Amino acid sequence: MPHITPLDPQAADPATAATLQAVKAKIGMIPNLYATLARAPAALNGLLQINEAVGGGRLTAKEREIVALATSQANGCGYCLSAHTLLGKHAGLTPEQTQAARAGSGATPREAALAALAKALVDSRGHIDAATRERSRADGLTDSDLLEVVANVAATTLTNYANNVADTVIDFPAVDAALAA
Repeated sequence: MPHITPLDPQAADPATAATLQAVKAKIGMIPNLYATLARAPAALNGLLQINEAVGGGRLTAKEREIVALATSQANGCGYCLSAHTLLGKHAGLTPEQTQAARAGSGATPREAALAALAKALVDSRGHIDAATRERSRADGLTDSDLLEVVANVAATTLTNYANNVADTVIDFPAVDAALAA
């Protein structure tokens, strides 16, 4: 049972109800994460705005999912691991690429750099060392890419923390939060 229950769109104020309906129109459902964040419309709107902004950045959908998977694993968020496993599949990630991203690695130097950087950002609370930054650059990440990874990690961490606090009920095909050996 969740610690914070999702808001029923019928009980939401008109602006929040409209936002939730827009989410449903865009993705076909109102995930429990969004209905839970709707209890704090500023949090819901902030997440939607940052997701819209990073969605228009240089990183591809597949690359954003790699970052989200690495971040969610590092933050221990079963809800987001489940959601981003499905979203990653739709973005073209194979099961092997999904597992690699969760482990902070990847199939190509760029994918590995994205996942490793995301994991390092979470593990160090943003205080990555020079070697991590230079390794990221050597593997093809530009300064723009580095900053977009930071923005994506921040957005994913917001959802990770909200789900971890709320104990959001997973409404995607659930995955085991433990990494495969």
